[in-house]
Amino acid sequence: MTTLDLFVQRAVAAHPDTEALIDAPNRASFFSGEPQRLSWGDVDNAVNGVASALQAAGVAAGDAVAIQLPNAVELPISLLACFRIGAVATPFPIQHREHELRHGLATSGARHLITAGRPDRDDILEISMGVLAEFDAAMFTFGPASIEGATPLSLPEGPALVPEPHVADPSDVATICWTSGTTGTPKGVPRAHNMWLASSDVQVTELDLTADERILCPFPVVNMAGIGGMLVPWLQTGSTLLLHHPIDLPVFLGQIGSEAISYTVAPPPLLNMLLGNEAMLDSIDMSHIRKISSGSAPLAPWMVEGWQDRGIEIVNVFGSNEGAAMLSTMASVPDPNERARYFPAPSRLGIEARLVDLETSEEITEPGQQGELRFAGPTIFSGYLESDGSEFDDAGFYRTGDIFEIADSDGPRTLYRFVDRAKDIIIRGGMNVSAAEIETLVSSHDAVAECAVVAYPDDDLGERVGVFVVAAAESEPDLDAVVEHLRAQKIASYKLPERLETIDALPRNPVGKVVKADLRARWQ
Repeated sequence: MTTLDLFVQRAVAAHPDTEALIDAPNRASFFSGEPQRLSWGDVDNAVNGVASALQAAGVAAGDAVAIQLPNAVELPISLLACFRIGAVATPFPIQHREHELRHGLATSGARHLITAGRPDRDDILEISMGVLAEFDAAMFTFGPASIEGATPLSLPEGPALVPEPHVADPSDVATICWTSGTTGTPKGVPRAHNMWLASSDVQVTELDLTADERILCPFPVVNMAGIGGMLVPWLQTGSTLLLHHPIDLPVFLGQIGSEAISYTVAPPPLLNMLLGNEAMLDSIDMSHIRKISSGSAPLAPWMVEGWQDRGIEIVNVFGSNEGAAMLSTMASVPDPNERARYFPAPSRLGIEARLVDLETSEEITEPGQQGELRFAGPTIFSGYLESDGSEFDDAGFYRTGDIFEIADSDGPRTLYRFVDRAKDIIIRGGMNVSAAEIETLVSSHDAVAECAVVAYPDDDLGERVGVFVVAAAESEPDLDAVVEHLRAQKIASYKLPERLETIDALPRNPVGKVVKADLRARWQ
């Protein structure tokens, strides 16, 4: 294996003048300065400039550097600068404030923060500096906004100072990212260069990515989706990466058309909506797009088939910051109805997956029985910061906490069907209810835009099923209407919701996952 910075150097040597990194056209709405279009030579020079500034401030190999920036070119440049000098980049979502930043600095040991003032947060630098002072930590700032005690950073206008060389080992930690925190305090996830490259190799191979790709990244480049799914494949292929932030539908669709995007990712609701809006879809030049990845929620078979009819492959993705990953592509699961529901077992060399019965700890090898999916291999991290090791089983497999079952299939590869997060199984009077299953059914009601199913406590049954609903348009479904809709679909009566609350929006964490802990707390 090699290290991440060597891919930058390889791309610079191969095609220094080729476009490499491009800002969103609405950059001024969330960051300072005009949108940037950088060649591979520009990227290399900018990385040198930031890396030299970090070294001048005392950052050494092995030091953790916190980064909190939106999806502008300065974010990938800062990550790459850390890789170049052997520092450990620990990126934070821009939504994080004092609580999360304080926890992250304390856990990671980072004593430097790269950040920037933002049009929507005139207090961000003052807030961050207050937290940094608690740790005697230093701040670097991009852009014109600054604060006393901070060191300004900028993209170099001419040749930058070259930093002192550092030869990294592939097993050196490159990043510390953070779990989403849907089940508690965010955990630090250290990942080495070789882990990122193993994860990227899965993406590049399964998606058939090449140097000709124009990749549009709407996810924050702070975790597996943004780094493992976008940044590192960009480095590995030496292609072009276009940034998007935040999700702004007209801008996103405009980038797809004007920038000849060949690959991107999008959440299922957006893909559903676009297929239902022929006028909007026909107004976009999507002739260059080959594939769109999606996931984090069940995919509708009609959606996968609808995009396939338009010549665009929907790839169903399951993954985690820890390195678990499965991709359901047209090559591995040709039937769009199956691709929406199933994931093929990993086939890359050295990556193993197994399904384990949580009660008996026995491996499940036959269809129909539910168990926890576990992974081992080169993509999997070595453990959380400050961990007791409980994230791994006795055989060394990472415990995902996700419940799957083996699909009844005649194909050559084992297919897994996602059932739910382990903590999203509602136990009503001893009967297990999958929240994801009920969410899929409730979401098919015409008056429901989004929903989240959670348990609420009950003295008699232990738990009952409840649902939070975001109404579609001006409709507002009530519990009776939803139950009638579910009964018409012939589901078991113990799965029916017994409580419904309409809310304006579901609470989500910085990467878009519903924070069910917040919803459960409303009913405690």
